[in-house]
Amino acid sequence: MICWLNPFAGISGDMFLGALLDLGAPLDTVRSAIASTGVTGWDLSTEPVQRAGVRALHAVVTVDDQVPERPAAELLAAVRLVGPSPVAERAITLLAEVEAGLHGVPVGDVHLHELGGVDTIVDVVGVAAALDALGITEVWSAPVGLGAGRVAAAHGTLPAPAPATLALLAGAPVRGLPLAAETVTPTGAALLRACDARYDPLPPLTLIRTGYGAGSRDPAEVANLLPASLLSRTDIGSVETLTCLETTVDDVTGELLADLVADLLAAGALDAWVTPATGKKGRPAQVVTALCRPAVAGPVEEALFRGSGTLGVRRYPVDRRALPRRVVEVTVAGMPVRVKVGPYHAKAEHDDVAAVAAATGRTRRSIADEALRAVPPS
Repeated sequence: MICWLNPFAGISGDMFLGALLDLGAPLDTVRSAIASTGVTGWDLSTEPVQRAGVRALHAVVTVDDQVPERPAAELLAAVRLVGPSPVAERAITLLAEVEAGLHGVPVGDVHLHELGGVDTIVDVVGVAAALDALGITEVWSAPVGLGAGRVAAAHGTLPAPAPATLALLAGAPVRGLPLAAETVTPTGAALLRACDARYDPLPPLTLIRTGYGAGSRDPAEVANLLPASLLSRTDIGSVETLTCLETTVDDVTGELLADLVADLLAAGALDAWVTPATGKKGRPAQVVTALCRPAVAGPVEEALFRGSGTLGVRRYPVDRRALPRRVVEVTVAGMPVRVKVGPYHAKAEHDDVAAVAAATGRTRRSIADEALRAVPPS
């Protein structure tokens, strides 16, 4: 299933969660996922509201915990208890990395202030659980609406959008709103990134239904709504136009090339690889290639320039047909192993397999085979 968001009035964690609950995600399932983190002092309920005459669902998060500052490591430890969706862990990781960059400290030393409260855990884990409950494997989005003004933060008054929000929205199309207010929260922006939201025009799809999440404010200038539509593909797989970026180098070591591939993936590339080649004057060379969606071509290209030291990058469009896939989590020797399942093949996540093998002394092949046998039929 595909979820298409229209954040014309912005996006926050509670708006995203409310829209998914309005689409039909079971509230009890979402609550159970949040409870599995071990975090206490919260309650999640829903409230039907009106925004500019449109009925919407407001996800109401009530928090007893009055200590909003938490180490990022504490939040990550909590969300790692939730499976199988990786969205929650990715969102918290992104928040921590952005805060670390803004404050100039290592990620391990980051303390999340407003972002570190229980409400953040509820929003992030709730959205991840709702996406999984609805069978959503892809998130697409229209341009994101940005207001302007000021926002109160732990370190004082900051411009809106907040610096963390702007960093997390890098590469996303945005549009201005006539609002002197924060319309996109760091949590909302992190969830878009964690879902690998696509901003391309939608291909031919079947619209199933639409839900509406409401923000807590009700400004007169614009309806504070987040429409979310559930769509299905009309056939198996789809063809999309991606951007291929590549450069040829002959003066970069193998260790740096390995780091470069990791940097390209972190910048948003869907895939990245290095191909041996023969350059001018018979010199051995390497062609570094990255495949990405057009919306993130800028950051990926910058990572390619920065990591390779090249003076030029080739850029051209390519068409790719992508088949639907899902990620399920199974248990092998009492430990979790994620498995990516497609229409014709399934593969266990190598890092998970390696962790189980190291803990048990068994071979990686036997762990991977057992994980595949444990995948339930679709």
